[in-house]
Amino acid sequence: MTTESGRSRLHRLLTAPPGGLGTWLGGAALVVALIALVLVLTRGGGDEPRPGAAGTPGASGTAGDPADPVPGTSVPLPPSATATASDPGATPADCPAATVTVTDADTLTAALARATPGARIHLADGTYPGTFQATSKGTAEKPISLCGGAGAVIDGGGVTKGYGLHLDGADYWQVSGFTVRNAQKGVMGDGVHHVVISHLTVEQIGDEGIHLRKFSTDNLVADNVVRDTGKRRDKFGEGIYIGSATSNWGEISGGSPDASDRNVIRGNKISATTAESIDVKEGTSGGVVSGNTFDGSALTGADSWVDIKGNNWSITGNTGIHSPQDGFQTHQVADGWGRGNTFSGNEAVVDGAGFGFHFAPVENNRLTCDNKASGATAGLANVTCQ
Repeated sequence: MTTESGRSRLHRLLTAPPGGLGTWLGGAALVVALIALVLVLTRGGGDEPRPGAAGTPGASGTAGDPADPVPGTSVPLPPSATATASDPGATPADCPAATVTVTDADTLTAALARATPGARIHLADGTYPGTFQATSKGTAEKPISLCGGAGAVIDGGGVTKGYGLHLDGADYWQVSGFTVRNAQKGVMGDGVHHVVISHLTVEQIGDEGIHLRKFSTDNLVADNVVRDTGKRRDKFGEGIYIGSATSNWGEISGGSPDASDRNVIRGNKISATTAESIDVKEGTSGGVVSGNTFDGSALTGADSWVDIKGNNWSITGNTGIHSPQDGFQTHQVADGWGRGNTFSGNEAVVDGAGFGFHFAPVENNRLTCDNKASGATAGLANVTCQ
C-alpha cells in the first residue's frame, strides 16, 4: 500500500472543496499539525541545540562560557594568555564627545593645565613628545576624560627618566585609549582616587608600566596592554605596581604604610616584563586582581607573575604562562602584612621549577580548590586547597 506523504496530504487538504463546519475545523486542526510536522522535517528533527544553550566546555569540562566562569569551576587558559610583545595593542576605547581636541605636545600641556570638572580632552592621532602631568580634580558627577586612539602616542623621549603621564592628585579622571611609551615609568598615579586607567598600550618602559602609590585608593586599572618594561633595570620592570615598598615609606608616605587600598586590576594583558606582571606591596589592603593574562617569558628580575604582599586581596580568574619559578606568590615583607589573601579560579601554566601557588609564609592566605597548575615541577601549591 502506498502511503501519502505529509506534503501531498497538506496540498490535498488545502485544495479540497469546503465542507461543513466540523469538517472545516477538523481539517484546520490537521493542517496546523501537518505544518508543524513539515517544519520539524525540514529542520532536521528538532533536536538541534540553541546557540549557546549547552555552552562551551571549560578547562574542567564544565559547560559554560569560559569568559564568564561561575564559582566552583576552573578558568580555562584563553588564547590571550599567550601574549607576546608583538601582539596588537589594547581594545580601542570609546571616547566621549570632546570638549577640546589636542594635536601636539603644547596643546596637550595647555589642556591638562586648564582642565576643570567635566572636561573631555581628545588626543588626535600623532606623537606627543615629552612627559605630561595632570593635577586638576574632577568630581563623581563630572569626571575629567583624557582619551585617544592607539595612534595617539605619548613618547617620553627615553627610558632613564620621567613619567610618560603623571596623575598627581588628579581625582576622578578617566584615561583611556592611547599609547604611552619610551619613559622611565609609563603612567604614575600619586594620591589619586576614583581614577580609571583603561584600554591603554604602555610599552618600552624603563621601570614599571603603571604604578599607583601615595595613598591612591578606589581606582580601576582595566583592559590595558602592558609590555616591554624593565628597559632601565630588570628588577624594577613590573607591569602594574600598587603601593610602595616599606623601604620607600619614609619618602612616599611619611613613614606610614602606603595605604593604596581597594584598587582593582582587571582584564589587563601583560607580557615581556622583566619583573612581576603585578606587584602588590605591603601596606595595601582590600584590592582585586581579576581576569588578567600574563606571559613571563622575559622574567629576569623576579620569579613569579604575581606577588601579593598586602592584606585581604582577592586574586581570581587570572591566567599565566612561562615563569622561571612560581606562578603566584605571597610574601611577608613587613610585620602584619601578606595575610588574608584569597586565590580562586586561577590557572598557572608555569613551565618552571616551583609551584603554581607559593605562600611564604602561609599565614592565613587561602587557596580554593578551583585553582589549576601545570608544568610546575613542585606541584600545585605548598598549601592544601580548601
